[in-house]
Amino acid sequence: MIRGAVRQFVVSLRLYFRNPLAMSYGYLFPTLFLAAYWGLYRFDRVPLVRHVGELLTITVLGGACFGLPTTLVSEREKGVWRRYRLMPVPVGSLVASTIAARYILVITAGLLQIGLAMLIGMPRPQHPFDLWIAFTVVAFAFLGCGLVIAMMADTVPAVQALGQTIFLPMLIIGGIAVPIASLPEWAQHASGFFPGRYAVEILQACVTGDGVGSMLFSLSALLVIGVAACTAGAMMFRWDEHERFAMRRDRAWVVLALAAWAGVGVAAEYRGYIATTSAASTAGAGASAQTTDITIDAAAGPIQTLRATSAEVAAGAPSTPAATAAAPRADATARPDSSRPHPTSWVAVSQQDIDADLTFDRLPPDAGVITPIAPSTEEPGPGTAESVATLAEALPQWMPGSTTDPVQRVRNLLYVAAVPDLLMMDTERYVPAVVYQRIQAQTERSDLIKILYWIALHPFDDDDRAVDEMGSLGLPPASATNAEDVRARAAVYGVKLLGRLLGRIEPK
Repeated sequence: MIRGAVRQFVVSLRLYFRNPLAMSYGYLFPTLFLAAYWGLYRFDRVPLVRHVGELLTITVLGGACFGLPTTLVSEREKGVWRRYRLMPVPVGSLVASTIAARYILVITAGLLQIGLAMLIGMPRPQHPFDLWIAFTVVAFAFLGCGLVIAMMADTVPAVQALGQTIFLPMLIIGGIAVPIASLPEWAQHASGFFPGRYAVEILQACVTGDGVGSMLFSLSALLVIGVAACTAGAMMFRWDEHERFAMRRDRAWVVLALAAWAGVGVAAEYRGYIATTSAASTAGAGASAQTTDITIDAAAGPIQTLRATSAEVAAGAPSTPAATAAAPRADATARPDSSRPHPTSWVAVSQQDIDADLTFDRLPPDAGVITPIAPSTEEPGPGTAESVATLAEALPQWMPGSTTDPVQRVRNLLYVAAVPDLLMMDTERYVPAVVYQRIQAQTERSDLIKILYWIALHPFDDDDRAVDEMGSLGLPPASATNAEDVRARAAVYGVKLLGRLLGRIEPK
């Protein structure tokens, strides 16, 4: 029996390496994600180190929920498994050897990911042995899910459809592609029912945290999901392509695999696990679907409305001013019409102008993905804290932040908050507090209120040469950003500071 299982293991490896589609899911697919993550987070102080858990989870997902079932169903359609049935080996041994062979491919793909990331500049994981244990448990859980998919799918195209029903939700609300803290509250709770969340947490803990021992709940959750999935897959095992899933009496075993997901989610809620891992719980991702209006005055056509949606940001489209919520792009040089007198300079701004032209209840949430600001009680990680401290130390000597024109000076400093936000740097949530402190230290409160109003209504006035001079602050060059985006995002940060000065926004 052992000899037969070993031979099956060897044969499976050979067949896997001869299957181009399965190999692409195992190696090409995760490498493309690595390149995409590098493009998104290339300006992090330490490249990719905060995203290794996500990348390794995607690697396992590709090999387990696509590669494994694609190979099994393809072999079943070719009659390979019908021949295996004649072997004097129990079905459990055959399934175990098949999963073991796929595990070899998955772990080598994971090693490839880590090797490429380290070539880019990522340091060695803090707990390599724990990382191997965690990766093995994650692979076990997802390979079990892949086995269930293989038993449910009658054809290879059906594998793709079923795999996407697992892959896409876990990417979006399962904590893999979108950080948990950026999800709305309902999605953070829903993520507790997806194994992807626990996979990312335990893998990341081994790279930058305290190792497997700090993530015992995640470890247990993945083991439960893996045992249930492997059991269900083995009980539904099909040898012949003519055995259609819908006609089989043992298809009810799928319920066991689904029950494990549900049970883990309920246990997480009952133990308060979701609450403890979502301290930054916000409606942040809600910003992805809603439009953010900063100034609203339909009657005053040139009183511009800054609009920023995450869809525009994701597509690389600039955030542009508009006359109204539904109006087309407005001319940035437009002047107020005669329906209501408006100040002609920042010095002439009055409280009446502010009350008439600005509203503070439609700003993006501080804990969201657009113009984020960390609460005063939130401490950044060691690497992030060092970057913020470096910027704070250099900011007083930064020449654009000390220019004599008060409006340009404030505008330049707001650019410093806007650039990390647009580039999604790990410092984006902590830089605004440093910038606000510097602005308030340099400018009288009464003047600052008027200046911030003026910038909100004229985000594209003056110049943006300061964006080219941020190298001394540890920020990327201007070529990494869109100048119009920087101006618009700086105006949003300006309105947030103005709201704080006027008591319209209660900082958390």
